[in-house]
Amino acid sequence: MKIAILGAGAFGTALGDVLVKNGALIEYYDPMISDKSLEDVLSGAEMIVLCVPSKVVSQLLPMLPHDIPLIIATKGLLDDKLFVDFNDYMVISGPGFAVDIKAAKPTKLTATDKRIVELFETDYLSFDMTDDRCGVLMCGALKNVYAIRAGLMALERESDSWNDFIDDVVQEMKEVLAVNDAKAETVDLVCGVGDLKLTCGYPSRNYEFGDKLRLDENYKSEKTVEGLSALARIRDGEIVVPDNAVILKQLMEDSLKWA
Repeated sequence: MKIAILGAGAFGTALGDVLVKNGALIEYYDPMISDKSLEDVLSGAEMIVLCVPSKVVSQLLPMLPHDIPLIIATKGLLDDKLFVDFNDYMVISGPGFAVDIKAAKPTKLTATDKRIVELFETDYLSFDMTDDRCGVLMCGALKNVYAIRAGLMALERESDSWNDFIDDVVQEMKEVLAVNDAKAETVDLVCGVGDLKLTCGYPSRNYEFGDKLRLDENYKSEKTVEGLSALARIRDGEIVVPDNAVILKQLMEDSLKWA
């Protein structure tokens, strides 16, 4: 089976390594570095893996065929509205650093379709399952937002205050998902609480941003901070924020000073 992977960054190539080990023929297209045309990469592909940064997705989607199954591995998307015209799409997400997957360290992710499990499962990569595509995507974006707050609070992993924060955020994420036509229980999967725990501490880029902003209110990151992008889109009304989502509402207000 030929699989086209769109995005040749760390996570895209980590997923590609797994697919090759499992016998797939893969070809990469990266809009930033590829010397191949998208048309050539897609030619003959039976599956597409979308692994570009979230800000690139809307630019790339109009160029993709709608009749080839699409696996969304991009994090930072707040819902699945961009994909409603695609005949067949599914989501893979969760607490997996690319370096760990490449090193074959035991990793568990969330999949919304059994075909993902069939393609990617190995002795070190396993999955839990849900059909809640929107919820899985939302978890992947929200955990970055809350990681900024964890950095601002200088929370130390596994401390009492860190554990209390995680508990509060898990409940808040469930409420956010519920009012946005997703399933609250999706937060209990590794794409939710598992990824949240991984991201609320170093080496998370979002946690690092919050931690450095705590020390310097004028700090600007030279790296892409996905949580900032998500906050901007939340402020613009991309999702509904319930009144009792106090942590998220405070982050929305504070982020006006960070842009």
